Amino acid sequence: MNMSKTIQLRGRVVAGGSEPLVCAPLVARDLESLRAEAAAVLSKRPDLLEWRVDFFEALEDLPRIAQAARELRGLAGNVPIIYTRRSIREGGQAIRASEDVVSRGIEAVCAEATVDFVDCELSSEPEHFRRAQQAARSCGALLIGSFHDFQRTPTPAELAERFAKAQQLGADVAKVAVMPKDLDDVLTLLRATLDASRRVSMPLITMSMGPYGSLTRLFGWMFGSTVSFAVGASASAPGQIPIEELRTVLGVLQRSLGPR
Repeated sequence: MNMSKTIQLRGRVVAGGSEPLVCAPLVARDLESLRAEAAAVLSKRPDLLEWRVDFFEALEDLPRIAQAARELRGLAGNVPIIYTRRSIREGGQAIRASEDVVSRGIEAVCAEATVDFVDCELSSEPEHFRRAQQAARSCGALLIGSFHDFQRTPTPAELAERFAKAQQLGADVAKVAVMPKDLDDVLTLLRATLDASRRVSMPLITMSMGPYGSLTRLFGWMFGSTVSFAVGASASAPGQIPIEELRTVLGVLQRSLGPR
């Protein structure tokens, strides 16, 4: 029973079209720690890895970023990698690197075809969004146009605008993550996801964060969200659930929804 749109990467459906794709973040601060974290996470068989490079202390050192990307590509094998610099304004780590250096880092890892997705925030300056888009296109990677609000859940109209903007800017996947204050906010996010899944052509990644938001990580795929982020070794956002627990719940839901 397909609830969400599949993601096709270089002409192939990612992870056989499993629903949802389970993505584990990597938040290591140096190369040695990244190797160890990747090994621990990969042993749990995620469908995707997200390298959160804003945690990486050498983000402004482009040769070291390129080396780390090459090593991570070798360790990951066929598991696709999302390259993400999350800005501090959208919940990321404080970094020393300028926006130009961040863009050059994206261009460097794409030039060597070491990543499969590039995450770029919809709030980025148009030049930097365009550079991320061009870099992703150059190596056949997909561009994720993302929006994060760690303070609140926007209105349904505002959420609809974010999905429309991602499509307007030419992203391949739209991602929205918001903070709920109550269960009504969780329902707002799920309703907006379902509506957008019927209206926009691209795959969606959506979630509420925090304790209430953990519900969306368990069954957001039933409303059209393609990916659920889960803890392999360390969390990158509040409300993420360990991979093992997520897969257990997904199995129960999928069996219940399957043919009878």
